[in-house]
Amino acid sequence: MAGPTARRRRQLRSGHDLRSRLDVYAVIDLETTGLRTSWRDRVVEVAVIHLDSAGQVTHEWCSLVNPDRDLGPQLIHGISAAEVRRAPEFSRLAGHVASLLRGRVLVAHNLHFDAAFLLAEYRRLRIEPPISPAEGLCTMRLAGHFLPAAGRSLHDCCRAAGLPPHQAHSALHDARAAAQLLAHYLRDAGTPPPWTSVIDAAAAAPWPPLATEAVVPVPRRGPGHREEHFLARLVDRLPRLREPQGDAYLDLLDQALLDRHISASEADALVATAEELGLARVDVDHLHHTYLASLAAVALEDNVLTSAERHDLDQVASLLGLQVSDVDHALKAARDVGSARPHAKSWRLQAGDLVVFTGAMEPPRSSWEEDARAAGLQVGDNVTKKTRLLVAADPDSMSGKAKKARQYGIPVVHPIAYRRMLVDLGR
Repeated sequence: MAGPTARRRRQLRSGHDLRSRLDVYAVIDLETTGLRTSWRDRVVEVAVIHLDSAGQVTHEWCSLVNPDRDLGPQLIHGISAAEVRRAPEFSRLAGHVASLLRGRVLVAHNLHFDAAFLLAEYRRLRIEPPISPAEGLCTMRLAGHFLPAAGRSLHDCCRAAGLPPHQAHSALHDARAAAQLLAHYLRDAGTPPPWTSVIDAAAAAPWPPLATEAVVPVPRRGPGHREEHFLARLVDRLPRLREPQGDAYLDLLDQALLDRHISASEADALVATAEELGLARVDVDHLHHTYLASLAAVALEDNVLTSAERHDLDQVASLLGLQVSDVDHALKAARDVGSARPHAKSWRLQAGDLVVFTGAMEPPRSSWEEDARAAGLQVGDNVTKKTRLLVAADPDSMSGKAKKARQYGIPVVHPIAYRRMLVDLGR
């Protein structure tokens, strides 16, 4: 007569046979702000791919994640703050991600890394999921058996397996590559695979109950993606206000255009300010023409229009949703008037100003700080009300410094624009 242990084995085997027709594996990949959870690094992109027992893909899911901090080495993962600003935070994705992993074997290339970050995200929410590198499959470790001549990297393993190259440091593409690698192992492993006990353990692992929120995943922007111009988000309300109170809007516009770039966060602030002031799109369009006219008047103060000045006017017009013909009209009006008072004194760095740097920069931030001191500027570690300028590797940064700068109305500019400001400072 079979004892309870034998019966349990038969039950597990029966469950495994049933699962052989369903999803068995959840292959994951994460992009993060850095390499260590102990350094407050966070997940910025997560991908999950389901495979059945034969290695066939049955489902794919991927989303950017708002880490509520700076994005770390953006040159590696290629994700901008503008992309993740409107992505959900992990707390909103936790339930859905759990539903994708529950009952399935967790698989990753370097599972130790991905499992540690995923576990850290759940623990921040005071949730203890059954996630552990010891309770899943690592395609990097398995390569020692199935691909003994391959290196450690996903690229090397895929090449050794005869798989096509993929786009590295993209969660979805890396997860797809790891899924193809697992399918390759499954074909060589035979049926059943040698890790049947791992499959059974995953099926029985107790996940804590989590509510699943209906959240639309936010994918990466594809090549050539063009962001909707912020003017399109303003209401086309008529008629135009007789005396639009646009000083606050123009002041914000001055700051936004310091680096001749309107970041996503600056665009949001401009739209919000216009709405607070009761300005419709036609009002803002009028203010943009006024702003361009002022710049044209400044450019022609010496009665000479250089190619650099013309380029600058064209660039500003494009950022404001205006045309090249609008620049021509502004220049003609400025010449006809002869001289015109600019709407505001141009913003410039001055010796002794306090500047702060944030984000992963190249060369390292210490080099930028040294150059700033050599130019006669003060360098701060944190943003205060005395800070004159924040230089950010990504002007849409969600770092604590960037958040405080926006709160205090301190300009946030890209390092390239800051370099130009240093040149003006020396004049």
